Amino acid sequence: MVGSAEDGRPTRGRLARTARLAALPAAYAGRTAVGIGKRIGGRPAEVVAAQVQQRTAEQLFATLGHLKGGAMKVAQALSAMESALPEQLAGPYRDTLVRLQEAAPAMPTARVHEQLDRSLGRNWRQVLKNFDDHPVAAASIGQVHRATWRDGTPVAVKVQYPGAAEALVADLGNLQMLTPVMKAAVPGLDARELFAELRERLSEEADYQREAQAQRDFADAYRGDPDICVPNVLRVQRQVLVSEWVGGTALSRVITEGTQDDRDRAGQLLVRLLASGPARAHRVHGDPHPGNFRLLPDRRLGVLDFGSTQAMPHGWPGRLGPLLAAGRDGDAATLHRIASGHLVQPGKVTPEALLDLLDPYFQPLHSPEYRFTRRWMQEQTLRASDPLSTTARTQRRLTIPPRYLLLQRVAAELVGVLCSLGATVAVDAEVRRWLPGYDTTST
Repeated sequence: MVGSAEDGRPTRGRLARTARLAALPAAYAGRTAVGIGKRIGGRPAEVVAAQVQQRTAEQLFATLGHLKGGAMKVAQALSAMESALPEQLAGPYRDTLVRLQEAAPAMPTARVHEQLDRSLGRNWRQVLKNFDDHPVAAASIGQVHRATWRDGTPVAVKVQYPGAAEALVADLGNLQMLTPVMKAAVPGLDARELFAELRERLSEEADYQREAQAQRDFADAYRGDPDICVPNVLRVQRQVLVSEWVGGTALSRVITEGTQDDRDRAGQLLVRLLASGPARAHRVHGDPHPGNFRLLPDRRLGVLDFGSTQAMPHGWPGRLGPLLAAGRDGDAATLHRIASGHLVQPGKVTPEALLDLLDPYFQPLHSPEYRFTRRWMQEQTLRASDPLSTTARTQRRLTIPPRYLLLQRVAAELVGVLCSLGATVAVDAEVRRWLPGYDTTST
């Protein structure tokens, strides 16, 4: 049976999903052709381009949201990077981006009950009291309902969409056709690299047993922490995961409505979570889009989703701390030596060219506190996307080992969220605290 948004199943058939995705580049081509006609007719090019980009983004994110699965994960990854867009283009559809961080078309109640019957047995109401049929969040792999555990504990019940795993498989070959559309909606994005890295992770996210173990690791590591709140897992069975309820203010709302103090606090704790994870939980949280976090009334950061993590049993790579220290100190020779054989091949990139490429990303380490801004993100995006620039040529000569692709994406998405927050963060102190080999001069 091929599902639809109406019955709560992701569209599973390869042909059906392909047809939905194929409509996006076709519609973009049509809008571009119409836009050319409008420019010939005298409409200003900037206005026409903005209209084409806005309509492309609206259709892109609406379609990805309905397809769920891997398509929705791409939408969520993009939503974390909206700060890279020029303000006059991001403004009209920022709400569309933010909505997909937490909301996708939900399953009908009957379908939710079927999933609970299959996973927990027909007596599931004996352990899940006051189950709310209306989901509080609906995203790429499943949706979340509120209930009360048998001992009175408020809980979040994550219910996986029927066919979510099959939908992920169907997406693997289909998403690449969206590369031109993604470039139109988010200029400067390396869509091919994004797709390649996401394909490595998508199948893992449908495994709730794996997610539950990652969440337990984080919960154990941060238990009693004054800054980070990780809910305990109470039960996981097949396509259902039950955790303690975490309230608070969604990070997407902090971005749009929060005070500067809230923004700074959220940004600081996001950096702390990402920097400390490998040292404390021996994992890195792999999905820092705003829908996965809450700012709690007691000012802690609530972490809700652990579907994407990477085990790091030995903590951060030993070279990373000294490499960041060299970049912080502007030591091109040491930076190049540490990166050689890992990020650059001998003779391909000079020390000076490597430092010139990476120096803007070391700026947060140059002072005790750093203010992340949308303007900075936009400048770096334009800098990286100019194919004729020296930095772009240097970037094309870098080689990133596959095992570091997740870390690269996490860092990029984290910076995107920090720029959306406009947060002032003590990055240097967090890196100094959690990365061995950084708390030294590079010379």
